Amino acid sequence: MNSIGDSNAPGDGMYVVAVKEQPKQTRLMCNVKDGEVNGLGASVGSDDVPGAGPVMADINGGKLYQQSVLDRGNWKLPFRWGVIGTVEPSVARVTVSYGGATSQAALDHGWFVAAGVLNQQVTVAPRIKGYDADSKLVYDSDEDKNHEKRLP
Repeated sequence: MNSIGDSNAPGDGMYVVAVKEQPKQTRLMCNVKDGEVNGLGASVGSDDVPGAGPVMADINGGKLYQQSVLDRGNWKLPFRWGVIGTVEPSVARVTVSYGGATSQAALDHGWFVAAGVLNQQVTVAPRIKGYDADSKLVYDSDEDKNHEKRLP
């Protein structure tokens, strides 16, 4: 996913996110600029917190949907955003709404990913909804006490 530089990390680049489900859930996230890897982050094992719902956004995924706190109220637009996280097998569909648009997430082996383009400055984090096979809402990030709803 293309990334836009901001005051904290100038220069454009590309975010790369890789996941695997076996033998343990593993996630790697980094930014590549001019062929150099920056901001490498990885986790092994579940990030689930006690009482987490059937959908959970990656705890370190904020860098995919927000620009630097230093640029609060003055983001470079348009801004390509993404959200990644985990889903339980009972979840058949996930949507992510951000900046007035809604994207359908791709689901694969217990992971979800959604992306879109933000054309306006926002102050609220992406809203994530999960649905079961009968299209019943089983998760809403607005109802999740562990999901940060405001941007820093």
